[in-house]
Amino acid sequence: MDSFWDYVWYTILVFAFVAYLIVLFQILVDLFRDHSVSGFAKAVWVIALVVFPYLAALVYLVVRGRGMALRAQHAQAEAKQATDQYIREVAGRSPAESIADAKALLDSGAITVAEFEQLKAQALAGQQPGAAPQASAAPTPQPSGAPTRPAGR
Repeated sequence: MDSFWDYVWYTILVFAFVAYLIVLFQILVDLFRDHSVSGFAKAVWVIALVVFPYLAALVYLVVRGRGMALRAQHAQAEAKQATDQYIREVAGRSPAESIADAKALLDSGAITVAEFEQLKAQALAGQQPGAAPQASAAPTPQPSGAPTRPAGR
């Protein structure tokens, strides 16, 4: 590279190539996401994108651009719905839901009042019903007169 303008031209070419790659990958994702297009048509589009890169990409964007946006929006909505469903499954239940279920069991006679109170206490403490109680962080009291040992020895 001999001059400043060679660097400018090289920068423009690199930018155009990277922009084409981004558009190409978006087109390929859209092309294979669309189930209404036959396999033969997909193959023709891919060959056109390889043989006439910029022209085929421009034609694809003009001809199928509106459908690209709709398919991308639909795929994003499906992904959000799947994510929300996963979060609901993993997050567990709120204390209010646990207490309401326990109240329904109490009303139906399936559990006693003492069991209801225990389930309610577990729900309010943040435990799942049936889980082992959490160990408290407070030290257990020593009987009076018992020698105490320093921690860590």
